Amino acid sequence: MAEMTPEEIKTKKPYLEWGLTQKEYDYICDELLQRLPNYTETGLFSVMWSEHCSYKKSKPVLRLFPTKNERVLQGPGEGAGIVDIGDGLAVVFKAESHNHPSAVEPYEGAATGVGGILRDIFSMGARPVASLDSLHFGELTDARTKYLVNGVVAGIGGYGNCMGIPTVGGEMTFDECYRGNCLVNAMSVGLMEQKDMQKGRAAGVGNAVIYVGAKTGRDGIHGATFASSDFSDEKETQRSAVQVGNPFMEKLLMEACLKLTHDHKDWLVGIQDMGAAGIASSSCEMASKANSGLVLELDKVPQRESEMSAYEIMLSESQERMLLCVHKGYEEKVINLFKDFELEAVVIGRVTDDGQYLLKHHGQVVCDIPVKTLTDDVLEEPSQEKVPKRLLKAKEMPQWVPTITEPKQTLLELLQQPTIASKEMFTQTYDSQVRTSTVLGPGSDAGVIRVRKTNKALAMTTDGNGRFIYLDPKIGGQMAVAEACANIISSGALPLAMTDCLNYGDPNDPEIYYELHHSVAGMAQACEVFDTPVISGNVSLYNETNGEAIYGTPMVGMVGLIEDVTRIIPSTVKNAGDALYLVGPKTKADFSGSEIQKMQTGKIFGTLNELDLSNLNKLMKQLLTAMQTGLVTSSHDASEGGLGVCLAETLFNSELGAKVTLNLSSSEFFSETPGRFIVSVPQNKRTEFEKTLGTAQSFLGEVDSVPKLAVTLTDAEFEVEVSEAQKLWEEAIPCLMKSKD
Repeated sequence: MAEMTPEEIKTKKPYLEWGLTQKEYDYICDELLQRLPNYTETGLFSVMWSEHCSYKKSKPVLRLFPTKNERVLQGPGEGAGIVDIGDGLAVVFKAESHNHPSAVEPYEGAATGVGGILRDIFSMGARPVASLDSLHFGELTDARTKYLVNGVVAGIGGYGNCMGIPTVGGEMTFDECYRGNCLVNAMSVGLMEQKDMQKGRAAGVGNAVIYVGAKTGRDGIHGATFASSDFSDEKETQRSAVQVGNPFMEKLLMEACLKLTHDHKDWLVGIQDMGAAGIASSSCEMASKANSGLVLELDKVPQRESEMSAYEIMLSESQERMLLCVHKGYEEKVINLFKDFELEAVVIGRVTDDGQYLLKHHGQVVCDIPVKTLTDDVLEEPSQEKVPKRLLKAKEMPQWVPTITEPKQTLLELLQQPTIASKEMFTQTYDSQVRTSTVLGPGSDAGVIRVRKTNKALAMTTDGNGRFIYLDPKIGGQMAVAEACANIISSGALPLAMTDCLNYGDPNDPEIYYELHHSVAGMAQACEVFDTPVISGNVSLYNETNGEAIYGTPMVGMVGLIEDVTRIIPSTVKNAGDALYLVGPKTKADFSGSEIQKMQTGKIFGTLNELDLSNLNKLMKQLLTAMQTGLVTSSHDASEGGLGVCLAETLFNSELGAKVTLNLSSSEFFSETPGRFIVSVPQNKRTEFEKTLGTAQSFLGEVDSVPKLAVTLTDAEFEVEVSEAQKLWEEAIPCLMKSKD
């Protein structure tokens, strides 16, 4: 099929379907190039200027995040962020979204999301050691949701297990707003020696640009554009924009890249994953960061389909591919190294010093434009914002408080809510123990991995609750970061830094842009207080179906450091006779957006109470001190379902019980005030623990050898068999998955 001429492009405007606006196209023609771009050039601008690649809508907001502290070795701008963990070692991590592809093709969408984030890690010179996920679906009463859940879970497990990388943690929530647009966020964590750090740069005139890995096909073309547009039922058929993964090839690619970066770094100038927008984005970004130009010979690109156009070759998002910049004279050595791993490696271009991006295909120049026009000259789009009407209305309404007559029954019902219930049915699909470094896996407050040949361990978590953003973007943003910190602290680790996936609807809607802006402002505030800079991340906008947006859902991925592996804290109680304490701020009437509100009313409404971030940071650090000095045997952070659910969960799989007395009413028992923990303390260490925590702790009772939870509240007493509660908690989701709709 003949490509449109520049004049036909101007007349027929295919660029509007590819995501470029008329204003952008005119700016490219009139200001940047001072001529009409051809078909390939227009395609390149459309993907490189998409929100997914350029962040043109979100850049002003992203600048709010703190990105540096004394531990950060590499912040945003590379494949992944890097943090110093001492002893010449570093932890490398990043999260990515694969929402639209997973909604269309759940298995491949989720699988390639895992594959892509792993390449980001090993392109930095780090070996991936753990994966996590953050998944948000519609209600499990819906047949399509069940299909998506099964496909996504199988895709994550299928790819991660083949790669031999344990999935050690994550989260899964269910809300109607995600029915048409599920969220599939993947996070990967790697370890490296600091001396092996790599960057994605193409520098040095005459140095070679080498393509390695799988052949290029037509899968995933315009995937970046697809990820930067609203969803509709018609787009359900857009499967060509979804990539297809091959984990076995990626395993070979990872080992080859790590051998190159660790043993032959003198051969290498830069390395970058081919992710969104394929060869186009990886080559442009590598040249742009080095202020250089590139000449690429597209006929040399390995292709698995015949008669591919320059446009298709450049925009394909075929998986398991990397782009290298190699010192001149070392090309054969690099090619032979990859050949040893049965991988193709081909010189496809050279670095120039003129700043031009020159592409040749079939003896013709198909693109000749300045590199910077694709990466730096993107028109940032000013956005209108407006306070959502629901927020104004909520302030005029009285705060909702649940009516509870039978707290035991309420607790058992809460434990069966899909967002709270056991996810073991899904997590057992993932291998959490491969490589034998996993200390705490799925189901704990945080996943924990030993750092081999040291006394250290790393804790990691993913957290995102869109309900709170929906009710108050700023406070909700603060809560997302605070919850991640709480999970890291609860495992005995010091929070180091975070990555994020910012999942929102259409930013051209002033109310949605308000959500994005103010939730990021809230997150940034919390990051400053907790000293957890944002070192990497991604933005996923346009998460809408047929005009209905998801709750704005920023996912926070956080990593923490445990200096002494003997001080890793489990979330399950260990010893009968240990004292139980509540640590944290005073319990308030925090019911807006809570699980009990959703369960009792079927809706989410109300306003959120302010967070005292500095107080939360202080008490969390006090708790961490108590953990590091051996005063704590278990800790579980209270989140969904409040203290009621927290107490039950800390007893599951322990064969123990607890007798507790709380100065709280039956309704307060299920309040979701952030920053609270249930911790167990040996009897002989109570005095020291109470001294360390000061007024931040209150004694509740003891762990009991009889496996019953006995609770005394100000207005009720009840007793529940732990085995009964655990059985309901474990069976809730399998029952829902089996039920006929």
